[in-house]
Amino acid sequence: MTLSPESGDAELIEAAQRGERGALDAFVRRHDRWVRGVVYTSLGNASYVDDVVQHVWTNVWQQVGTLVETQRWRAWLFRMAKNAAIDFGQKAARQRKRSQPLLSDDVATAGEPTPLRGAIKSEMLKEVLDAIAGLPLIYREPFVLRHLEDWSYVQIGEALSLPVDTVETRLVRARRLLREVLAAEKKSGRVQ
Repeated sequence: MTLSPESGDAELIEAAQRGERGALDAFVRRHDRWVRGVVYTSLGNASYVDDVVQHVWTNVWQQVGTLVETQRWRAWLFRMAKNAAIDFGQKAARQRKRSQPLLSDDVATAGEPTPLRGAIKSEMLKEVLDAIAGLPLIYREPFVLRHLEDWSYVQIGEALSLPVDTVETRLVRARRLLREVLAAEKKSGRVQ
């Protein structure tokens, strides 16, 4: 079977399950940005996104044959990305805890944004992303999926195993928290 650029995601997964390498490559290209968003949302730190995303795509390649309902690929991939990010975050936290006494103040600040990164992103965008990253995970996940990834409430509920009413409540609370944080930062002069 020849796949076209317009092939559906379920078709790409089915082709990948049959061993068509190009199908999985097309799927990765199509959804890499989305997976990066899921990983960033779960980690709250852009420094490690590339490493975790590479791990996610390796897992997808190894486990694509285990996906029975190919139409439900989004929830399957979301859980895989989220779990990889959580595992990485827990491992990094354990390593930080073990090495904390060894770090000096200079070394501890090495991961902070550089002037080049600051020039690439506008200050306002950075503040908004920081505010989103600062949300508690139960609010951050549905917020990013809805407003940055354009998922429906039903899709979010399915991926997070939540009723739609709970998704809606968490989104309302996330928006309120963001407004409060950004208003406080604006008042302090941090946001234009």
